[in-house]
Amino acid sequence: MPLLVNLRHLEAHNIRLHGELPVEELDLDAHDEAIQAKEPLRYDFEVQMLEEGLLAQGCLELTLDCDCVRCLKSFKHTVKLPHWAAHLPLQGEESVPAVNDSVDLTPYVREDILLEFPQHPLCDAECRGLPNSIGGKATKPQKADQTETGSTAWSELNKLKL
Repeated sequence: MPLLVNLRHLEAHNIRLHGELPVEELDLDAHDEAIQAKEPLRYDFEVQMLEEGLLAQGCLELTLDCDCVRCLKSFKHTVKLPHWAAHLPLQGEESVPAVNDSVDLTPYVREDILLEFPQHPLCDAECRGLPNSIGGKATKPQKADQTETGSTAWSELNKLKL
């Protein structure tokens, strides 16, 4: 069930939303194999009318199943927005769509959660990656057309007098 707020109820008093939203309802499309959302979003916030818009304030929390991009170890990462706030205008160009006197807050929650996803999930800031079985840095073999000073393309560029 999406996060719906009835505008007629808001005219009388503020509305408090508390609970869990299944990850399927969030429709998170992270396009990242290292990050998977399998647990529901936990939310606790209050919505109020503010001039010609809605103001939602509270906290959002989502636990992600991640794979470290350095060592490939699986770990949990919690996205927390303890002071989440969203101002949603009811009029104008950027107004939120109201259907049957209700506004769906799910797209705005989704957007803010996605912005907090880790760019490169690491199990630990000091993760050194996969163990090196050779015991040193791998070196690229030089091609036959390369010299010690570089490839022939670079040597031709070095001949230019600018």
